[in-house]
Amino acid sequence: MRRPSLFLFALTLLGCRAESPVGGFPAGTWIDLSHDFSSETIYWPTARPFSLDVVSAERTPGGYYYAANDFSAAEHGGTHLDAPVHFAEGRHTSDQVPLDRLIGPAAVVDVAERVGADPDYQLDVAELEQWEATHGSVRQGIILLIRTGWSDRWPDKARYLGTTRTGPDAVADLHFPGIDSAAGEWLVDRKVKAVGIDTPSIDRGQSTTFMAHRILLGENIPAFENVTQLDRLPPTGSFVVALPMKIRGGSGGPLRIVALVPDAAPSNTSTPNSSHAE
Repeated sequence: MRRPSLFLFALTLLGCRAESPVGGFPAGTWIDLSHDFSSETIYWPTARPFSLDVVSAERTPGGYYYAANDFSAAEHGGTHLDAPVHFAEGRHTSDQVPLDRLIGPAAVVDVAERVGADPDYQLDVAELEQWEATHGSVRQGIILLIRTGWSDRWPDKARYLGTTRTGPDAVADLHFPGIDSAAGEWLVDRKVKAVGIDTPSIDRGQSTTFMAHRILLGENIPAFENVTQLDRLPPTGSFVVALPMKIRGGSGGPLRIVALVPDAAPSNTSTPNSSHAE
């Protein structure tokens, strides 16, 4: 996989419309891998849900329209970042996660067929090695995304979490796929930049030890949870930009994560092309 210029991607996000010509990019499609934040957003049973309170949405006495809202929510809900400090004391907080960990080439491991209707599935090393046998080695510096197909259940809380209950007692009712501890160690050995998954957590719902979190975050590898539309990405060749809210001292936060899927494999000599968003 050819790694596009990080500088060019930053310029695109900061100053270019998705439909505008972008120097150095192959033609491609931007895919939004984030769920909306709304009253339907799914949170951990013990977390405060998202709230949007209208401050103003009207025409002012001065004759112009003015809209503003207040919002509040827990760090860990909806599409969000797990900063390493979430499960590893002394590791990166939300504001300390290097941009290089959040931006880069991606690989997608699709286990949706293996998961089926098994809410307690765990990704294991055998599945990762099978992926490598088909698609090539997971290279150092890859953002590894895991598609379980669970995002198809969003926003049905009962089907997505396994329960509609809230509070500490509801945690025992959680059922959704995750990563087993050996797979977590394997990803650390491969020196991936970050790991994302289309479930509420990188550990399965029935986990009580949270080893995937402890292993990956302990190595300052951040996690992206509750991502979506991973079925739109190829196994290799896409480029991910994941920009969380920069909360000083935070253990996580709301995340906007997008991916560029080139129309064709990039060549060594690129010319300005247009990209579009979906």
